[in-house]
Amino acid sequence: MADATVYNNLIGGEWVPSKSGKTFTSYNPANTSDIIGIFQDSNGDDIDAAVAAAKAAYARWRLVPAPKRAEILFRAAQLLTERKEQYAREMTREMGKVLEETRGDVQEAIDMAYFMAGEGRRMYGQTTPSEMPNKFQMSVRQPLGVCGIITPWNFPMAIPSWKLLPALIVGNTAVIKPAEDTPLSTFNFVQTLMDAGLPPGVVNIVTGYGPTAGEPLVRHPDVPVISFTGSVETGRHVATVGAQYLKHVALEMGGKNPIIVMEDANLELALNGILWGAFGTTGQRCTATSRVIAHRNVAEELTNRLAERAIQVQVGDGLESGMQMGPVINQQQLETINGYVQVGQQEGARLVTGGQRLREGSHAQGYFFAPTIFADVQRTMRIAQEEIFGPVVSIIPVDSFAEAIDVANDVPYGLSASIYTQDVNRAFVAMRDLYTGIVYINAPTIGAEVHLPFGGTKATGNGHRESGTATLDVFSEWKSIYIDYSGSLQRAQIDNAE
Repeated sequence: MADATVYNNLIGGEWVPSKSGKTFTSYNPANTSDIIGIFQDSNGDDIDAAVAAAKAAYARWRLVPAPKRAEILFRAAQLLTERKEQYAREMTREMGKVLEETRGDVQEAIDMAYFMAGEGRRMYGQTTPSEMPNKFQMSVRQPLGVCGIITPWNFPMAIPSWKLLPALIVGNTAVIKPAEDTPLSTFNFVQTLMDAGLPPGVVNIVTGYGPTAGEPLVRHPDVPVISFTGSVETGRHVATVGAQYLKHVALEMGGKNPIIVMEDANLELALNGILWGAFGTTGQRCTATSRVIAHRNVAEELTNRLAERAIQVQVGDGLESGMQMGPVINQQQLETINGYVQVGQQEGARLVTGGQRLREGSHAQGYFFAPTIFADVQRTMRIAQEEIFGPVVSIIPVDSFAEAIDVANDVPYGLSASIYTQDVNRAFVAMRDLYTGIVYINAPTIGAEVHLPFGGTKATGNGHRESGTATLDVFSEWKSIYIDYSGSLQRAQIDNAE
């Protein structure tokens, strides 16, 4: 512990300890004897200082031309590319997913930096003809001010990039509170922005826990916008508090994502998709495949072949060669997953494989859980309705395409859905009728790209989107501008009657 690195908060360009005088320790979930670092257990006083720094920086940053702001993002993308391997390895130690996936996490931040840098020379508004002569009109985006950013642990660099970069390109400043399990990756990302030329105070980092650091950020009167990714329970609270203060609130929360496998599907392709969708990131994605809705004609074969493949998944430290699945994030999540396995068995689902913590040998010091498959699952069972956020997939047999669509939509969430079929007509009906924010055809429920909107329906969020140009709406206000050069009073809707 004496040799562990201590990380301070970033406020106004300076690294400072928390005013609380408290810290917490971050551990490697694959080996809990490995300390990642000691971080600040911050409180409302730290949030006040960070917001004040961001507010002061906003007065200057909003006046920097957007193309110049974009140049910083472009340089950051180049630096991230150079540092990709280092940051990926540190991320694997910090949150557990295998190195191949953490490289993808950093790559997503690189992609978002390039994409949002491009928006610095676009950020299009509208120009329209006026109903009056000698009058010009247009709309432009304007920044909001200080953005409060609260991010989860499962994509500790990609998701901060989804939020911070569009906020910055529009001209906002920010205070980010990363998840307490994975603050280091956010530090690496923001340090890269600073090395690329981001002025002091434009982005500030305050680490800590939700009740003591997140809550003051959400309630702060000088923070007009909150962007949150996390649980539905916490998201509802954030929305409620934000409504009291009339804040802009963007929520990205849970998912219970299905893959539909029809009787005409390419089963080998579907198996590959299910394995990646269910067990990639150890099932700890809001887009993870947690339900397989299989036509009864192929359900048994699919179950047997999937079990054979799941048993062969290499589970271990993500830094080791050949590993395909790492640990879950912490003890609490391990207990949650195990609890759902017990619930599934009590409800009458058939446990095909997995269902237990891995404790032997190289797994002894980490939070490892076996890839788990339930068969003969009924659509109303809790394991078919509630987000587990672990390597657990439920196979639900159905008798028809119409029933498959109905079962897919019959959950509280609506983030991502997939169908495997060779029938183009069914594919188009599924694209139309699956009530989710993302639909895949002959691909798993994970794999979104940064230039299209990301988000979902129902309890998944509150209608906003991340990624793509749609995310700019979260971090900006529209301003309509009218220029009358007629030299006389013209009254819209009145003087245009003839």
